[in-house]
Amino acid sequence: MTNRKPRRPLTLRDVSEASGVSEMTVSRVLRNRGDVSAATREKVVEAAKSLGYVPNKIAGGLASQRVNLVAVVIPSLSNLVFPEVLGGISAELENTGLQPVIGVTNYSLTREEAVLYDMLSWRPSGVILAGLEHTRVSRAMLENAGIPVVEIMDSDGPGIDSVVGISHRQVGLDMAAHILAAGYRRIGFLGTHMPEDHRARKRLAGFEEGLNRAGVNLTAREFYQGGSALLKGRELTERILSREPDLDFLYYSNDMIGAGGLLYCLEKGLDIPGDIGLAGFNNVELLDGLPRRLATTDARRIEIGRRAARIIAGLEPESVGQTISLSPNFHPGQTIRHAAQG
Repeated sequence: MTNRKPRRPLTLRDVSEASGVSEMTVSRVLRNRGDVSAATREKVVEAAKSLGYVPNKIAGGLASQRVNLVAVVIPSLSNLVFPEVLGGISAELENTGLQPVIGVTNYSLTREEAVLYDMLSWRPSGVILAGLEHTRVSRAMLENAGIPVVEIMDSDGPGIDSVVGISHRQVGLDMAAHILAAGYRRIGFLGTHMPEDHRARKRLAGFEEGLNRAGVNLTAREFYQGGSALLKGRELTERILSREPDLDFLYYSNDMIGAGGLLYCLEKGLDIPGDIGLAGFNNVELLDGLPRRLATTDARRIEIGRRAARIIAGLEPESVGQTISLSPNFHPGQTIRHAAQG
C-alpha cells in the first residue's frame, strides 16, 4: 500500500504567486485590513480557496507555529455514536500533552468547510474528521495543512492521509447474507434521506447488492429527515407496514430507529423473529435495555477513535498514510431467526 504524505504547509508567497499580487496585499485581504480593490480582493480570495490556504491566527512568536490541540470534526453530538468515538480519542490522548477540540458539522459538507477553516487557522497538531466526502476547498485545505490528517468511520474510498474505519458496503453485504440465510425474503429498509448520510448510503448500496446477488429485490423502503429517535422508528415502521403488510424483515439504518420499530412491533403483538425480523446498525448501549435484543452490527467506534488518536500522537507511525479497515461485528440478538430455522 502506498503511503500518502501530506504536503508542506502553504505560505503567503504561494497565494501571492497564484493571484499575481504582492504578499503584503495578500496579507491585507486575508486579514481584512487595508485599502484593497474589490477585484483584487476577489482574486486573492479565489486563489487562497483554490490552493486550500488558511491564514495563521496563532502568535507569530510561537517557535513551533503549532498548538497542542487536535481538531476533531464530527457530524453530530446528539447522535449516540460520536460521543463514543470522542471517548476513544480522549482516552488515547490523555497522557500525550495533546487536547481534542470539537467541531460539529450537522452532516453538512459546507458547514464542515467553515469549521475546518476556523480550526486550521489555529494551527492544530493534527485533524481527525468523520467521513471521506468533503468539498473541493476542504480537501485542498487538508491536503496542504502540513499536519497529520485522519479520516475516520469509513474505509470505502480514497483518503487524504490516514484512514481508520470500517467498510459500510461490507456491512450491507454481510447483513443481506445473514437475513437471507435465515429465510427472510420480503425485506424493507428504513433510514435517513440520502445522500446527506454518506455512510448509510454505502450500507444500503451493499445491502441491495447482497440481496440482488441472491435474486432478491428490496421490497420497500421508507426515509426520513432529521435526527435519529425512537419516535421516528415507530412512525416509519407503522408507515411501511401499513403500505406493505407482508414484509417479513425490516433493516434500519441505525439502532435508534430500529429500537422504535421493535417497540412498535411488540406493541402490535407481532411474533419476532417468527412473523418479522428486525436489525439495526451501531450496537449502541441503549439496546441492552430493550425488551428484546435487536440484531445489529458493531461499528468499532471506540477502537476507531483510539487508533486515530494514536496516529495523530505519533504512537503508531507504521499506520501513517495507510487505510486501516477494521472488521465490523454482527450481533444476532433476538430479532432474527437462526439460519437453521430458515
